Amino acid sequence: MRRFFCDNISGSAAVLSGDDAHHILRVLRMKAGETLSICDGTGGEYDAVIASVSPDAVVCTLGERRRSEAESPVKITLFQCLPKTGKMETIVQKCTELGVFAVEPVVCARCVVVPNKDFEKKRERYSRVALEAAKQSRRAMVPQVLPLVELKKIDPKSFDLFLVAYEEEETRTLKTALREAGAPATVALLIGPEGGLEPDEVKRLAANGAICVSLGRRILRTETAGMAMLAQILYEVEP
Repeated sequence: MRRFFCDNISGSAAVLSGDDAHHILRVLRMKAGETLSICDGTGGEYDAVIASVSPDAVVCTLGERRRSEAESPVKITLFQCLPKTGKMETIVQKCTELGVFAVEPVVCARCVVVPNKDFEKKRERYSRVALEAAKQSRRAMVPQVLPLVELKKIDPKSFDLFLVAYEEEETRTLKTALREAGAPATVALLIGPEGGLEPDEVKRLAANGAICVSLGRRILRTETAGMAMLAQILYEVEP
């Protein structure tokens, strides 16, 4: 069944417009009475029937809302320190496919890339990448790409579990940290840039409740670490 995201839902009706309406009418050539699936972007989905069509809109009648089985019960936010140009888009795309809840770009001491006034335009692009990846992976929500934040302004205590991938950590593994945490509802992952995090940055985070973990015997690139960490966590927490 064809799936579409819709933010114009009221009661038992949904209205699709813009590119989605064009795709339904001009590409798929669907008509009133045909069925499709509507996702509300927050984890809910509906079976829907096209009630009427016009050149600019497709109106659908919705069945009962249900929670999508594609979404994890644990909300995982990725704090990704800015990588070199071109890598962030791939990180957003692949982590969306894997099941991330939100991605927040971070500025830290060793970031090679220095954000400028145009970063908000890049964030809009990353949000579109997240939308397309959510459609492709048949998710029922679109991860938010949050505004850029400085590392020193992040509060680890705002999450049930805040994990820092740190190459100097030699004793606590990711698996150990997860099992010690029990059943967290919200988890944050912090991935450093190409040059890694500075020791003082790690100490400040740890002093505020963050837990440093090793990702194994091999050192991963910044664009690989978040994906690997996310996949391992979801393997542990999903039924």
